[in-house]
Amino acid sequence: MTAVFRSLSARNYRIWFAGALVSNVGTWMQRTAQDWIVLTKLSDNDAIAVGITMALQFGPQLLLLPLTGLAADRFDRRRMLMLTQGLMGALGLGLGIMVLTDTATLWSLYGFALALGIVAAFDTPIRQAFVSDVVQGEHVSNAVALNSASFNAARLIGPAVAGVLIAAIGSGWVFVINAGSFLAVLVALRFVDPTQLAERVRPKRGKGQIIAGFTYVRTRPDIIVVLCMIFVVGTFGVNFPIFTSTMARVEFGKGAGEFGLLNSVMAIGSVAGALLSARRDRPRMRTLVIASAGFGLACTAAAVAPTYWTFAVVLVFVGLASLTFMTTANALVQTTTKPAMRGRVMALYMAIFAGGTPIGAPIVGAVADAWGPRWAIVVGAASGFVALAIALVWLIRWEHLRLRYDADARLHLAVTHAVPVVGTRASRAAVRRDLERDEAMADRSSSV
Repeated sequence: MTAVFRSLSARNYRIWFAGALVSNVGTWMQRTAQDWIVLTKLSDNDAIAVGITMALQFGPQLLLLPLTGLAADRFDRRRMLMLTQGLMGALGLGLGIMVLTDTATLWSLYGFALALGIVAAFDTPIRQAFVSDVVQGEHVSNAVALNSASFNAARLIGPAVAGVLIAAIGSGWVFVINAGSFLAVLVALRFVDPTQLAERVRPKRGKGQIIAGFTYVRTRPDIIVVLCMIFVVGTFGVNFPIFTSTMARVEFGKGAGEFGLLNSVMAIGSVAGALLSARRDRPRMRTLVIASAGFGLACTAAAVAPTYWTFAVVLVFVGLASLTFMTTANALVQTTTKPAMRGRVMALYMAIFAGGTPIGAPIVGAVADAWGPRWAIVVGAASGFVALAIALVWLIRWEHLRLRYDADARLHLAVTHAVPVVGTRASRAAVRRDLERDEAMADRSSSV
């Protein structure tokens, strides 16, 4: 098995990966249908309505953060995922029935987005942390990257299929099909062997467990700088439904099929970015820096693309840069966090990443309405450059980043002490000691 797919050697991960892939295809079909029906059926090409829908769907991840992270660390993740995935399937079925019976309104869809967001607020950190349950040790980073590849391979397939189905049989059936796709992940979770899951050090019941997650992050400056970067890009840059729907409909005058195609084209770059990340033995800060710059440049090119097809081509590079950025940030946080804190830290990560959408999506939608979709994409480009600036300021001030010439007179960026992640020397040593101790405890527990 090649290095790219090394984590698939674990039986539990193979089962989980297959079920999640089917479910992700259905999820992307639903997202495409949802954005399209809001823009064209339930409003008069109103980008703000799309932004509000996204805000309601992602806002609960921020508001419920104290509860969702603790739930991910305290409860059985496999059983919790069966509950959350089942609820999301039921919500998709309900929306499908409403659309098929022509009873859906903009406000009812807002309610659906909010309900889905509440369930997803619990599902997301549990699903993120569950990766380290089915895959342990050195393969965790690879598994995180393959999860991103799966998610974006689904984005390659789902929107294109949704565009065809919307035109052929209507949006309602797309929601129903998505509801059925959740059965795949429920079956996969049923066949995951609980005895092969990693032993976990769960937090004790009592006061202070929620605050402990925030306290831990506060002592990790390397995680803080990554969270700052992911907040900026997640809030103002990753608003792709607004970018693609308004460019397709308003700027180029295209229909549902062409809109779905744009999402699939961007997913080509996303899958490539995820697979490239999977090849790396560990995530590095320099990759995050390069991806930030690449995202800003790619969005700038997309904003000035003169035709539909040039815009589609540039979206490949937008997808490549954005997925490299997101996968590297995710893996940096997951692989350097204490196992006992992983659920709470990942809840904070996802809340910052997705919870910024209620702020950014309406703003970006308003920019698209007021000045056109091209200026909305410029906002996304600026987020990449701001994230780049955050990283460079950190590296220059605290990691002593300097320019130097080697013997061949080639310019290099050099950090005075080479490390896989940022942070102070003492904090990195402490993190390594904590990780080694927790992994040793888990190994002893599993061998008993």
